[in-house]
Amino acid sequence: MKRAFTMIELVFVIVVIGILASIAIPRFAATRDDAEITKAIATIGAVKSSLATERQKRIIRGDFKSITKLGNTSTVFGYFDDNSSGSLVLETPVNACSSSPYRACWKFDGNNTYTYYMPDTGAGVDFNITKGVFGCKNPSSANCKTLTQ
Repeated sequence: MKRAFTMIELVFVIVVIGILASIAIPRFAATRDDAEITKAIATIGAVKSSLATERQKRIIRGDFKSITKLGNTSTVFGYFDDNSSGSLVLETPVNACSSSPYRACWKFDGNNTYTYYMPDTGAGVDFNITKGVFGCKNPSSANCKTLTQ
C-alpha cells in the first residue's frame, strides 16, 4: 500500500502558505521603505559633515566667504559653490530623480533648494543652506522630523 498526502492535506498546506505570504509581503515592502529613509538620513548627515569640513578648510585658508550652493541640477550634490576645481560634496553620487513619479530620490532646483521625495508617499521634503547650515525649510513638518531626528 502506497502512502501519500491526500488532496485535502495539500490544499490545507497551500492555504497556510498563502496566508503567511499575505502577511509577509507587506512587511517586506515597509522594510524597503525604511531602508530608503535610513539611506536619506545618512545622506543628510554626510552632507552636513561635508559642509562643516569644507567651511573649516576655508577658514584655515583665510577664506571666510560662506558656502551657498552644493551642486548643480545634474548631480544634486556636486561641487561646493558649483566650483568644479574644488572639492566634491559627496564621494558617491546620490539617487537623483529622473522621471515622475518621484520616489526615494533627490532633486536640486538650481536655487538653493534640495528636495528629497519620500519612498512611500512621494511627498517632497525641501532642504536648503541657511547661514552655512544644511537643513529643512520647514522643520516642523512630519517628514522633515522623520529625516532629521
